[in-house]
Amino acid sequence: MTLAGRLVPIAAAAWLGFVILQRLLSGRFWLWLIPDMVPPVIYLAAPVLLVVAGRFRRTTTILAAGSLLLGAGHGGLNVGAADQPPSAGAVRVFSWNTEYWHQDDDPGAFYRFLKDQRADVYVLQEYMGWVAGRPEPVDDLPRLRREFPGYHVAAEGELLTLSRFPITATRRVGPATALGPRPSWQEAFDLAKILRTDLLIGASTLSVYNVHIPVQAVLNVNPFAGLRSRSSHRDAQFRGLHADLDANPHAALVSGDFNSTGAMGEMRPLFDRMASANAADDSLYPTSWYAGVLPLWQLDWTFTDGLEIHAYDLRDPRGQSDHRAQSAVVSLVQAD
Repeated sequence: MTLAGRLVPIAAAAWLGFVILQRLLSGRFWLWLIPDMVPPVIYLAAPVLLVVAGRFRRTTTILAAGSLLLGAGHGGLNVGAADQPPSAGAVRVFSWNTEYWHQDDDPGAFYRFLKDQRADVYVLQEYMGWVAGRPEPVDDLPRLRREFPGYHVAAEGELLTLSRFPITATRRVGPATALGPRPSWQEAFDLAKILRTDLLIGASTLSVYNVHIPVQAVLNVNPFAGLRSRSSHRDAQFRGLHADLDANPHAALVSGDFNSTGAMGEMRPLFDRMASANAADDSLYPTSWYAGVLPLWQLDWTFTDGLEIHAYDLRDPRGQSDHRAQSAVVSLVQAD
């Protein structure tokens, strides 16, 4: 047997071990945040490549089949999606990580892109700048109000929600509940990663959760530096989100940049308790983040409870962000 013939079964066994550990440790052990960054498609591609490389030999095929069986659900494939015709009164939601607002872009083009969406509700992250390696506040509310007359605005830290419907309440979620009545912008930026706004739509209330879960690793630096602290911060945000959803009697839409793939353990409770808007996306492998030029990750998600999802897609940001924008059409489920 050649050297390659001996190494391929070892690689297949190692990959099966990785998949088993991923199922056991993802969302439970902070150090696994680094392995969790692999593109989900790898869970589908790796077993196939191993079988081909091993020339369909029995041992390699069995090992690869085991890893495929365990990892297929993490592969990011979106099957069985179908649009549902919107009902009267359907609401168009546009959710987007703007990548530092329009700091490095033409403000006119930025606002044209937003207005072209003709959304009823805008759920926007990174309403902020980034200067000399540090976050900085921006004050674009006067222009926002000129560009979107009649819309209601809620903002805290880097999160901003625009709504054509009245905002009856805003609510801090998770760690942000520790903020005082008038926190500094930096304090709000550090803790407020989920902003809940309650919207009055007809006679019903829809709670919109604007989400930006902190990133698990910072690019261009040691990925393990501060990893445990960032993991704790992420966990606190997810716990706060679930606690607020548990206590909320209203229909809910949770949308934003989760800095998490569908394969990560932190996302399982959301998939279990809510409907993913991907169910209305006809893309076989939805992606929302480029990481340079490779669109291999979906990090931006929309989940609903008490809503019908009529349409959903991830849109080209026209070069203004490294995140695709989420567009969804939903309507409140009418009680019998």
